[in-house]
Amino acid sequence: MNLKETPAVVTGGASGLGAAAAEMLVRNGAKVAIFDVNDKSGLEFASSINASYFRTDVTSDEGVVASLEEAEKNNGPARILVNCAGIGTPSKTVGREGEPHDLAVYRKVIEVNLVGTFNVASKFAARLSALEIDEEERGVIINTASVAAFDGQIGQAAYSSSKGGVVGMTLPMARDLSSLSIRVMTIAPGIFLTPMLEGLPEPAKQSLGMQVPFPSRLGKPEEYAQMVEAVIGNPMLNGETIRLDGAIRMAPK
Repeated sequence: MNLKETPAVVTGGASGLGAAAAEMLVRNGAKVAIFDVNDKSGLEFASSINASYFRTDVTSDEGVVASLEEAEKNNGPARILVNCAGIGTPSKTVGREGEPHDLAVYRKVIEVNLVGTFNVASKFAARLSALEIDEEERGVIINTASVAAFDGQIGQAAYSSSKGGVVGMTLPMARDLSSLSIRVMTIAPGIFLTPMLEGLPEPAKQSLGMQVPFPSRLGKPEEYAQMVEAVIGNPMLNGETIRLDGAIRMAPK
């Protein structure tokens, strides 16, 4: 798919992996709509890269529909979706004082990371299905999981559940949408230098990076964006989850 003038949507595009993907798409000529809930950073970042920003709660039926409609009015019908919106709240199944995991916290992580991803993807695909086929496909959906889907650490029961769900829906969603010529892929990053890690002391970041077999460092958001670009450009990539992790297999903690 040629990115030049192609409308795209990036959820969670105000920072981190989503911001890197949005920047890559704009650099290649795409018309990018950023969906996020951080208005200040979203508006500032969108302006800096010549993208559009739309405040969007990915868990909201009405909110996602409204943002997709506004993005289409602004940029035209989107053919690319990159789902990066997500949260992570660590908590053990049973805490230090013997208390059970807060169910509200568990539900929130599942709601944003899994339900939100599906919500945007399904509504995006419904709109995309009405477009004409461009060469041999209508478009592509790229979801973001994590190596925690496979190697969940202590305190990651909620996060790993949510990301495992994203991995699990990749193939059936791709099969669902195959008759519509829409591809679905998932990227599962390892330890990347995102806002959650940027605040750590330098020795702590170096220690985390050394856990990666090769290259022994934290992943760069632009390397995630490179994978997004590769997925968009290769029509045979469909229904699969790609680990982008330098061969790391996470230890229990």
